[in-house]
Amino acid sequence: MNIYDIAKLAGVSIATVSRVVNDSPKVSEKAKEKVRRVMEENHYTPNVFARGLGLGSMKAVGIICPDVADTYMARAVSYLEKNLQGYGYDCILYCSGYDAEDKQQAVERILKKQIDALLLVGSDYADESADYYACIKEVSGQLPVVLINGYLEEEHIYCVLADDFQAVYDVTDELLFAGKERILFLTDSDSYSARRKLEGYRAAFKEHGVEINEKWILQTEQGIYATRDMLLRQRNLHFDGVIAVNDSLAVGALKYMHARDIKVPGEINVVGYNNSELSISCEPELTSVDTRPEVLCKTAIDSVMALLSGKSMKQKQMVKCHLVKRSTTDF
Repeated sequence: MNIYDIAKLAGVSIATVSRVVNDSPKVSEKAKEKVRRVMEENHYTPNVFARGLGLGSMKAVGIICPDVADTYMARAVSYLEKNLQGYGYDCILYCSGYDAEDKQQAVERILKKQIDALLLVGSDYADESADYYACIKEVSGQLPVVLINGYLEEEHIYCVLADDFQAVYDVTDELLFAGKERILFLTDSDSYSARRKLEGYRAAFKEHGVEINEKWILQTEQGIYATRDMLLRQRNLHFDGVIAVNDSLAVGALKYMHARDIKVPGEINVVGYNNSELSISCEPELTSVDTRPEVLCKTAIDSVMALLSGKSMKQKQMVKCHLVKRSTTDF
């Protein structure tokens, strides 16, 4: 039983329940009595965080991300903070790392800070089998929870994500149309986002009727040189295109090609992901998919504020990606 259930049973909005919890004068005594009766009948004890627009709001939103040393995460946190300031809210940031136990501890710690909403940044949190998922699910019944660039099929966890499937499908489709049929797919994780990218890659091959050699799908360690060295160790792997799940892996592929004196894009086309500063810091400059994190983050913050105001929101919002063509492709 959570605040959403109480609102439904009482026939009122979530905001009204939140105001009753906080004994706001903006709610009539009749409505208060009705909500309190439903709460009592269902043995519902309001969580300290179930404030919404209540009088106890601290005007603070919690943000959890794996690591702000990651360029994408740093950009996202910056956009989130800027948008929160526009609404007069502060943020409290925790970096959880990638270990499941550490993620759960981060969620538990940040909730002690009396936040009004919780933002999770990155598809690494989109794991329904993880222990911390139960904690996030429970929290979502008490305050707005928004997941950025990941998806959880849970009614009260709101997800704002880039359309990774379509972005990679489109890139693969263009490469195949240009006659590139031996395309490497480089990944360094098994996150929700990485899986959607791989699904887009496979779907494009299927649409073109071209069989995929599973050897073209390569899992590597994170980092530029790890990717370069992994490719250098490969034997009898002939390819004419590369799609990487992030720019770091794509730059690693470029370093491999430089070491092997392979012409880019003459012999091999390379596409990165995230359109980070790495994409313009290498030579040749990297074609990369822009996931538009500024739009993702603004959408997430607007959604949080709407939910705090008692408005209903779509559980899943998709943001279209954009391919920025530079010097590593000729399609």
